[in-house]
Amino acid sequence: MRNRVLRSSRAATAVAALVLAGAACSPVYVVKAGLAQIQILGNRRPLPEVVLDPATDPVTRGTLTLVMEARDFARDQLDLEVGGSYTSYSELPSDTLAMVLSAAYRDRLQARTWWFPIVGHVPYRGFFDLDEALAEQRSLEADGFDTYLRPTSAFSTLGWFDDPLLSSVLQADDVEVVTTVIHELSHTHLFIPGQVGFNESYATFVGRAGAAEFFCTRPGGGPDTVKCLRAQARWRDAQRFSRFLETVVRQLEAVYGDPESTAADKVRRRGTVFDDARRRFDREIAPELESLTFGSFLSLPLNNATLLSRIRYYRSLSEFEALRAEHGGLRDAVRHLKENGRRGEDAFRLLPR
Repeated sequence: MRNRVLRSSRAATAVAALVLAGAACSPVYVVKAGLAQIQILGNRRPLPEVVLDPATDPVTRGTLTLVMEARDFARDQLDLEVGGSYTSYSELPSDTLAMVLSAAYRDRLQARTWWFPIVGHVPYRGFFDLDEALAEQRSLEADGFDTYLRPTSAFSTLGWFDDPLLSSVLQADDVEVVTTVIHELSHTHLFIPGQVGFNESYATFVGRAGAAEFFCTRPGGGPDTVKCLRAQARWRDAQRFSRFLETVVRQLEAVYGDPESTAADKVRRRGTVFDDARRRFDREIAPELESLTFGSFLSLPLNNATLLSRIRYYRSLSEFEALRAEHGGLRDAVRHLKENGRRGEDAFRLLPR
């Protein structure tokens, strides 16, 4: 108990420093987010302790053991700097960690951003209270923005704290759990301030490709196992979806970049692009998908905020795969990005074209 109190105290000190440094963003918001983070950190238990606890059910025990293996794989085989993340477990009161709110201008593919300490400008805000998230969403829509509010089950503190595995992550199957763990650990290894689109697409690449390598090479796994084949299929599906989204973006950029059109004209014309994208996804892309469905592309409203939220995680994935082939493997591709990524420079330039 004493160690837990000390960890919470240290976290509180760090959060207080972030609040003082971040007066340009809402101090109240930062304090609330910090308090929620302190609660999560204070509830941590070492993963081996949870695994050995007789009260832990067999399914959870097996998943937590898999997480420990995946963390070792990320550190030893991919050379990711993982710090102390994912060595502990934190139980949440629900299967949702937080709500993430994004917003975008309606007549151009440009996100509304917020500034935070350490990470700089980011195109989203996280809320641990649903009512607060909905109130902020209504305010943004009243100001004329497209919005997108979605739940999330995990996040990374970029190495500032030893992130625990959250119980919300365990709702997914084993392939997605390992993908999430490696995705979040890749943020700890490499995060370029102000380049959220690159950071998230890079993490999608490392998470998906890394999970495939993990299941296809681990003891008891292999290239013909169900989980290996499933992880490989999901990485291919992610690349298919990425290429599709990029065609939609190009069509929208042609509309939004027309100097002869007014803002109202652009908003009207974008509806035709959105309708065509839905039809093409339903008829051409969905039948090709092997394991993932991306069903929300059809079930959720399509606007600039929802589109940017997707492309943020799925940009240039085929080029990331080409980088892996060029460097002879995922580990060396990640090393190339780590060594050459620079603040203030577009990191996508590091990918082969």
